[in-house]
Amino acid sequence: MDGYVLLGNEAVALGALHAGVSLAYGYPGTPSTEIIEYMQQVIEPKSGVRAQWCSNEKTAYEAAVGASAMNRRVLVTMKHVGLNVAADPFMNSAIMNIKGGVVLAVADDPGMHSSQNEQDSRFYADFAKLPCFEPHNQQEAYEMTRAAFDLSERFHVPVLLRLVTRLSHSRAIVRPNPSRDANPMVKFTGKDDFITLPATSRKRYAEHLELYKRLRAYAESETVNPLKPGDTDAPFSVITSGLGHNYFEENAEDLGFSPSVLHVNFYPLPEEKIRTLAAGSKRILCIEEGYPFIERLLRGILPVSVTVSGKLDGSLPPSGELNPDIVRTALKLPEPSSKVEDGHRNLAPLPGRPPQLCKGCPHRDTFKALNTALETYENHLVTGDIGCYTLGYLPPFEAIETGLCMGASITMARGAAQAGMYPVVAVIGDSTFMHSGLTGLADAVSSSVPITILILDNSTTAMTGGQDTIFESKGIRKVVLGLGVEPEHCVEMVPLPTKHEENSDLLRREIEYKGVSVVFAFRECIQTAKRKHTKEAKA
Repeated sequence: MDGYVLLGNEAVALGALHAGVSLAYGYPGTPSTEIIEYMQQVIEPKSGVRAQWCSNEKTAYEAAVGASAMNRRVLVTMKHVGLNVAADPFMNSAIMNIKGGVVLAVADDPGMHSSQNEQDSRFYADFAKLPCFEPHNQQEAYEMTRAAFDLSERFHVPVLLRLVTRLSHSRAIVRPNPSRDANPMVKFTGKDDFITLPATSRKRYAEHLELYKRLRAYAESETVNPLKPGDTDAPFSVITSGLGHNYFEENAEDLGFSPSVLHVNFYPLPEEKIRTLAAGSKRILCIEEGYPFIERLLRGILPVSVTVSGKLDGSLPPSGELNPDIVRTALKLPEPSSKVEDGHRNLAPLPGRPPQLCKGCPHRDTFKALNTALETYENHLVTGDIGCYTLGYLPPFEAIETGLCMGASITMARGAAQAGMYPVVAVIGDSTFMHSGLTGLADAVSSSVPITILILDNSTTAMTGGQDTIFESKGIRKVVLGLGVEPEHCVEMVPLPTKHEENSDLLRREIEYKGVSVVFAFRECIQTAKRKHTKEAKA
């Protein structure tokens, strides 16, 4: 079969489909979003396979464990910070007797292109003592997804697939293998397989520790973590992982010698191979993207006589993405002298292009109305959340002042109000509210704190490209009322320039209310509205 030109994310999706996956759950978040989107595009309606968005990463992961209990193979997708949300079920599922394969694809974001931080998901796999694959190209993303399902069902544990932005969002040819059928629905039979009572958990954790020894043995396989011997007199050896291997390969010919190279595709680390590599080396350079995960563990495996270089000794930068030039410097190679390269280096720097809300975005009119409503107060606090509207922190609006994590606008507002701050306004989007705002609102209502919650409802998850919010606007309003917000203080406004004064007055009234009020600023995202208009025009 000929190959397909696929994004790394699309390769994961195709790998899962060809592995016989029955279900896929996720929450949109760059750089992971295209995995579910691709599946939704290519799944045949009569296939019985489903790929769905969920309220958040925790609910997605929990649904996957439920499907696994029925023997189905399940893919779960999220970005790295989403794994913080799903950490509770992820950690507990490690000691369950997984039945249908569970593969968790997590896309990390070195360099923070669109994220709050650049945490490294390999630590979560190590924390849970679970296996982790780390592909370095699109073909491996496809093949390792399939292998991850095999491993999950072989060892009865979830398997983490770690991706990074540069792989997720770049394309290459992927040559697929024949697809296989989905597992039949069969309910689990082990009484203790999916329960975490202390008595059963203690037993299963002891079994899990024994299993980890088998995973370590699996990691020593040549096909899993290849070790390539080099020149016996080479001044150093190299350990690579992920895209670090690509950047090393781009520079290797210029070294003038062949270092021994261990490429880590799979965790737990192959300790015996690392010792074999170090036996003929006085120095090991560790090239990995993300945190110094391998590098730190090496210091507990190797004798002190072996020098370990990488991020911790400054050979590589401690943060951000790697690239061929950065790795070239770590290899102590001179800068390339080609004319093409020189031409690039002499280019004038591009002008700065700070991110901003789209022209015509409804959030613009909401922030203008909010700023006007707050003008009469000498001091105030506006807590923000995660979404397009986080850009309201920047000029020209400078309307929001905080941004911690999904759902934190409401809970931070509650804390600030109970600390004595007034007035306090929390700004949150409709999708983010359904992700993590509900529990914060319940807390606020139970405390009767004087805060105003402004839900910017544009009927989509706009920041990640316009995925559907799981509830339409009417549904979200019912949820708000159901959590105890007084109906007369659950109000709506339409953010338009012509309604500026009306909206400012409405916000001012709700801010004056000494309880929890919720204001829906409802107008469709300008980008989804444009796409809808274009599609209708072509029809």
